[in-house]
Amino acid sequence: MAKPSGSVCNLDCHYCFYLEKERLYPERQQNWRMDDETLSRYIEQQMDAQEGPEVVFSWQGGEPTLMGISFYEKAFEQQRAYAAALAKKGRHVTVVNTFQTNGIKIDDAWAKLFSDHQVLVGISIDGPRELHDIYRVKRNGEPTFDKVMAAIDVLKRHRVRFNTLTVVHNENSQYPKEVYEFLVSTGSEFLQFIPLVERAANTQSESLNLVLPDAHDATVTPWSVGPKQFGLFLTEMFDVWVKRDVGRVFVQLFDSTLASHLGYPATLCSHAAQCGSNFAIEANGDVYACDHYVYPEHKLGNVHSDTLLSIRNSVENRAFGLAKTAHLNQKCLSCAWRFACHGGCPKHRFVFVVESAFPVHYLCPSYAHFFSHTKEKMTQMAALILRGKSPIFIMK
Repeated sequence: MAKPSGSVCNLDCHYCFYLEKERLYPERQQNWRMDDETLSRYIEQQMDAQEGPEVVFSWQGGEPTLMGISFYEKAFEQQRAYAAALAKKGRHVTVVNTFQTNGIKIDDAWAKLFSDHQVLVGISIDGPRELHDIYRVKRNGEPTFDKVMAAIDVLKRHRVRFNTLTVVHNENSQYPKEVYEFLVSTGSEFLQFIPLVERAANTQSESLNLVLPDAHDATVTPWSVGPKQFGLFLTEMFDVWVKRDVGRVFVQLFDSTLASHLGYPATLCSHAAQCGSNFAIEANGDVYACDHYVYPEHKLGNVHSDTLLSIRNSVENRAFGLAKTAHLNQKCLSCAWRFACHGGCPKHRFVFVVESAFPVHYLCPSYAHFFSHTKEKMTQMAALILRGKSPIFIMK
């Protein structure tokens, strides 16, 4: 994913882990935009590194709309030109762009850009007004719900494909059915739920006050979802979905779990067997193995001195990816749900248990509850698919 505006954002969401990254690049308080040369290098290297017929560009932030429409017009034109150059060499690719935004700046001009270039837009929204506005506020403290809903209306009017991304925190996790029904009512057919697990370290990192992934003595912030609550949130939603919305509404974690029951790799990176396939590209071209690991010691290179292909194949990146399995604790190694979970995101493994050198994921109780609760229905849907039938028949 590319972060052309870095961590710069027009909101001040109380729980945002990426805002702390401003401390890594203090010089970018004035010069925070990705420049033309970095953009060009990124586009060409991204298209060279992805070997399949489809090349995906994911634009995130911070807030990517702060770059302005002209930046993306330039990016899309460079993609088209380089695709044409590759075609002359015998390689034909289709370029897909996705865009994750808080929606605040989305208007008709932005929607036209997305429509013209068939961009899939992700809208960050945490549920109905009373839940969304708890933490997702402007820098002056003003709520943002009305702005986000206006953005969704504009996207619909221009027939732009959109999905929703919801951060599950201590408050909205108490209302799973209400959150689910609201999101479906917006017209979103693809829902992503990101559990909020944010730590408050007891020590400082390089005087930057950053919470490092290996800070196992850290405690979670008050707005983090509880270690069991996320599982309850998921299962209550699942029970509604499996009775009514299979094949109509797609929930990322549900899809990933079903894929695992079919013997395929998890489609959700946090539950994949290895890490290291989702680079984060900062505005100055710095490359990190993951946007959860944008810390000095996890920098892998820079597009001005390296290529994404060489970084992907580097010893450092391979070691980062393999560490996810190599550092599984004994509880995970013998767990019945390892095939679907793989220990979860390493950043959130900080709960130490007896007789294990490595920590357990903070949300282990939640995932164990979810996988156990959904096993019967997941098995039935997998059986339908293996018989050549649609999983929607589980609703009959």
